[in-house]
Amino acid sequence: MNENFTENPTTLNTNRFVKFFKENKIIIYSIVFIFSLTIASIAFYLNATEKKKVFISDEYLKAKIYIKEKKNDDAKKILKEIILSKNNTYSTLSLFLIIDEKLIVDNEEILVLFDKILGNNKLKKEIKNLIIFKKALFISDFTNENELLTSINPLIKGKSIWKPHALILLGDFYVNKKEYIKARDFYTEILNMKNLRNETYEHAKSQLLFISKK
Repeated sequence: MNENFTENPTTLNTNRFVKFFKENKIIIYSIVFIFSLTIASIAFYLNATEKKKVFISDEYLKAKIYIKEKKNDDAKKILKEIILSKNNTYSTLSLFLIIDEKLIVDNEEILVLFDKILGNNKLKKEIKNLIIFKKALFISDFTNENELLTSINPLIKGKSIWKPHALILLGDFYVNKKEYIKARDFYTEILNMKNLRNETYEHAKSQLLFISKK
């Protein structure tokens, strides 16, 4: 006697899976291998990045110790290496420390280091604007008008939190050159800005008062 036999759904699905696996096992193994390799690579990268951050932090502290011990050449060498590492935090701090401690007296060498840091596209916008301001402040003692304006122009034309500082810098620059009409324009712009610190307004007002007496 013939009997109709219907295969169990669970067994049917299992058989289909086994068949699919056998037919595609090379592709499946490849996907698993690539996925595992990717996870391992990411873990390795994150671990290496963290170790590098710790190393750079330790090197920065070592440089500060060298400065206290008057080993300025050793400190300068370490700080320059940190700058070239393009670490978002410590590269900037290292340059500022070099300037503050006068470890490098060659202005051109300092400007090269500024440009190295500004060439780092991973910097946050306002950190980059701070560096632009610091560079303008640094060159204001020895550069000419055109070079200073070119350097600081991104702050003057934008809406950075460093714009008021840039306006003060330019105003003071022109006062020192006794170009009072140009200076007045920058101080006046400050007075037209809102939500600034009181000392910023007071500086602009006192400078305008000084100019009015000339």
